[in-house]
Amino acid sequence: MSEVATTNTGADPGAGQARLDECIRRLGSVIIAYSGGIDSAYLAWSASRVLGEKAVAIIADSASLPRSHYRDAIAFAEGQGIAVRTVKTAELEREAYAVNDANRCFHCKDELFDTLEKEREAIGFDAVAYGLNLDDRKDFRPGQRAAVAHRIAAPLAEAGLTKADVRALAREAGLEIWDKPASACLSSRIEYGRRVTPENLKMVEDAEEGLRLLGLRNFRVRHHGAVARIEIAESEMASVLDPAKMRQISVEVKAAGFQYVAIDCDGYRSGSMNEILPVEVLLRAGA
Repeated sequence: MSEVATTNTGADPGAGQARLDECIRRLGSVIIAYSGGIDSAYLAWSASRVLGEKAVAIIADSASLPRSHYRDAIAFAEGQGIAVRTVKTAELEREAYAVNDANRCFHCKDELFDTLEKEREAIGFDAVAYGLNLDDRKDFRPGQRAAVAHRIAAPLAEAGLTKADVRALAREAGLEIWDKPASACLSSRIEYGRRVTPENLKMVEDAEEGLRLLGLRNFRVRHHGAVARIEIAESEMASVLDPAKMRQISVEVKAAGFQYVAIDCDGYRSGSMNEILPVEVLLRAGA
């Protein structure tokens, strides 16, 4: 099922925007942890509009960020007049991250917020914020624990905005990113227990880029060693269940380094790698 929603939760969009603006205004000056995804992009746009030069979007660049996402993030920020900078992060150098257990996301965000906190101190800003929305609190996202530990602000969630609300507000504002598919980091495609390496990340990135060139939009390439498990949104599934298209998919994915290509009959769903985690781990989602 596609994650792109075209309607909001029914709340007044204007009231939601007013709440968000007030949450941002209270921060004084802020660095936005910016990935170019819909949530961080809309937060960066709102912060720039409310705080002007007292807001800056910072992209954390590493091997886990696809080059296409990096280019799109820069283009959106520059097109909207949002102050944007890039910093390098070194999460792959952390062994606790590279081993890729259920806490990988915590170690990623810990590295990110360590880096952004240093940037905040260097420029004398008051706060760091990230694009957590209200729906994210229901999911298994260990990175939220890192955000709490670092006292990172979450204006979208504080304003009571869901993912659908953010999309509706972005559409109302005329921003082309309003229906952009979700864009988690490349590491989230690698099965738990398989090391996160630049080589594995590159395989996923190349395979996904090849599928985009074939016209797919909402999908994931999941790395299971020699096997690439392809999740495709329900709305696009029928278009790929054609022998010729299937062969094209196989060629593109094998060219990225995989030996076998499997289409997941359950389709694309966010966080599918978490489905194998024990219940006791999932219950620690935001702890």
